[in-house]
Amino acid sequence: MKYSTQDQAAALAGVFQAATLVDQLARTGQWSEETLTPSIHSIFVTSPDNVAEVYGGFYRLSLGKKTLTGVVSRDSSAIAGDVIRYALAMIHLEKKLSRNRKMLNTIAERLQRTQEQVNHFGLLHDNVMSALASIYLDTLSTFKTRITVAGDTRFLQDRANANRIRATLLAGIRSATLWRQCGGSRWHLFVNRKSLIDGLQRI
Repeated sequence: MKYSTQDQAAALAGVFQAATLVDQLARTGQWSEETLTPSIHSIFVTSPDNVAEVYGGFYRLSLGKKTLTGVVSRDSSAIAGDVIRYALAMIHLEKKLSRNRKMLNTIAERLQRTQEQVNHFGLLHDNVMSALASIYLDTLSTFKTRITVAGDTRFLQDRANANRIRATLLAGIRSATLWRQCGGSRWHLFVNRKSLIDGLQRI
């Protein structure tokens, strides 16, 4: 399949949507079904016909589009340093994951079991968040390079909120996989800004 600049921008917006959500959850404990649903939904769409299907439609990436637009346009008032740090760390971890076939198989097997919980409880149920957080802890967090989340201790130590953060990190890494599959790489953020801006305008 040939991927457009729109597809590339959407996948990267998915990474930044997850990064923004992680920052919000860590600092305020607040989240909305509207923004969290497409991120978590993306984890379970493993054989899509197109990029839009991964998120249930490009329009559901409005938060990530807004954040990424601020990044590529270098609007310092519209972005937070931790959000960029999380996004780049997700891309870095995904690259390591892509080379680890055993870990990829483990994640795939456990996601199949978690899908049964989704069918029973619903996508954003605490049990599903707990299962996804467990997958993240048992796999991606075992790499030497880890994502350290900064925020309010009250929210970081709250079990349900911590599970949402880890589930969202997993979602961000899923988007990073999609971005790589669309031909994206880290240098696009710094060198290919015009193409990204064009793609974002098409979302």
